Amino acid sequence: MRADLDVTAELAHALLVEQHPDLAHLPLRVAAHGWDNVMVRAGDDLVLRLPRRAAAAHLVEHERAALPRLVPFLATAAPGVSVPVPVRAGRPSPALGYPWTWSVTHWADGVAALATPVSRRSAWAAAFGTFLAALHRPVDGAPAPDNPLRGVPLDARPEARDPDVLAQRLELVPPALRGTAGQVWEAALSAAPWTGTPVWVHGDPHPGNVVVAPGSAGAPDRLAAVVDFGDVTSGDPASDLGALWLHFDAAGRAGCRAAIAAARGADWGAATWARARGWALVYATAMLSHPDEHPALVPVGEHGLAALLTDR
Repeated sequence: MRADLDVTAELAHALLVEQHPDLAHLPLRVAAHGWDNVMVRAGDDLVLRLPRRAAAAHLVEHERAALPRLVPFLATAAPGVSVPVPVRAGRPSPALGYPWTWSVTHWADGVAALATPVSRRSAWAAAFGTFLAALHRPVDGAPAPDNPLRGVPLDARPEARDPDVLAQRLELVPPALRGTAGQVWEAALSAAPWTGTPVWVHGDPHPGNVVVAPGSAGAPDRLAAVVDFGDVTSGDPASDLGALWLHFDAAGRAGCRAAIAAARGADWGAATWARARGWALVYATAMLSHPDEHPALVPVGEHGLAALLTDR
């Protein structure tokens, strides 16, 4: 998606001077342009998360509301995997022409999983499964943030409601695999729906939002952090489980699924995994839909389709 506003390190510095002057001395550099936010690193330990699109501006507020509730049980059930709890809150600045709330969080050291070979990811597949199992617990207390596109029944998605949207997505699938893709989608829609208590859902746990610590001297990589909880909500865990096809090969998916079952005490069951495959198709084609703006996501989508449709 095209940005509505050009977010630069200069703008980030001006916002800090205006609202958090004690941080304004830190050196700044743009670390990443995400789908919804620009990440501007501040010194060695902090990062500013600045929305770049009006449609996604509220997601920073969702993170701010949800993450303090998630961290206590994630830290216990998935130790060693950090999540970016906001440490400072930023507000809109009419004077600077920046209209949205923003946050400062801790920086997660490592590299995005999408920058690592798929063949190396099986080393931390079980840890990722343990993390997802810890996250996918019923929501206690106040409702989770609302998200009409995540955690919902697949038949509520635009791909199910608008044949043109589905056709556009399927055009991104290699022609030889479009028939299989259609079968995966129909099987996902036909699977028994989620009827359990809504569970916490990350909403976007793709390889660009997972940070790994590279192993040295031949040691395996390690899962270090799961970031960008802007799409956090509650509902069907299949919404997150679809990411397994984006991350892993067949061995990695098996290891991740086994770890989820071990942590939960039971597998999610065939219907949930059928829905997860539908979500995988949604995510993989989304990764391919904006190649000029997000070229790093194209290999993620290509691998996701190959893994999903040829079971690699």
